[in-house]
Amino acid sequence: MPTSGAADVAASLRVLVTRPAAQAREWVDGLRAAGLDAQALPLIDIRPVDDPTELHAAWQGLGSVGLVMFVSPNAAEQFFAQRPPGAAWPAALQAASPGPGTTRVLRALGVVEIVEPAADAAQFDSEALWMQLRTQAWAGRRVLVVRGTSGRDWLAERLREQGATVSLACAYGRSAPLLDDAGCTLLQAALDRPAQHLWFFSSSEAVDHLEALAPARNWAAGRALATHPRIAARARALGLGQVLESRPALAEVVACIQSIAS
Repeated sequence: MPTSGAADVAASLRVLVTRPAAQAREWVDGLRAAGLDAQALPLIDIRPVDDPTELHAAWQGLGSVGLVMFVSPNAAEQFFAQRPPGAAWPAALQAASPGPGTTRVLRALGVVEIVEPAADAAQFDSEALWMQLRTQAWAGRRVLVVRGTSGRDWLAERLREQGATVSLACAYGRSAPLLDDAGCTLLQAALDRPAQHLWFFSSSEAVDHLEALAPARNWAAGRALATHPRIAARARALGLGQVLESRPALAEVVACIQSIAS
């Protein structure tokens, strides 16, 4: 249990949720419900692809696919947003999800058959998902990976090694944010008073974009919480003085923030 002094420090921190806007809102609501001061400051912008032809073709070919892997909630949302008229998700088609956020989106979209990492997995990522997929027979099966314009190919490589035919479909683009006035104000406050703010990172790309927004900054007084060791390593490389790590589960993130002592 955190001491009262640590709890006071945590309560005085403003947590800046840097996820894309759609996911940031959910996290802000959850953190506020836990008594924390949370604000959304998305550091990654999500945009639909300019030409949906590839996605329409992917929808039409779902009947011959044995698995569709969605790399993120945005991948699921944008893929279904581009569903052509008359196309339907096959009821028995298995979807793969790297974690609870993507799974929640898929269930809301009506997908029933979902494989995801174990609830107690050390991380929610491709490696943890592969632990659930590796026992299936992949030789000769077709797999579709729905992703953004960039990303890791680690899981696709594992599936190909097991004999699967893997194709990739780009469902959305990711870019640096264009901050509005409120976002600029939040950013400046965090730069001016780093000890009173906590950066909440769920992507190394968000760290990259923060560095671009404030180049040549001394980050030694800054604090961050990262949801994966790779992200934490990137935050430390930026120079942030305190970098905490937590699984991307609300209760664990809240507990991690509350553990902060002055």
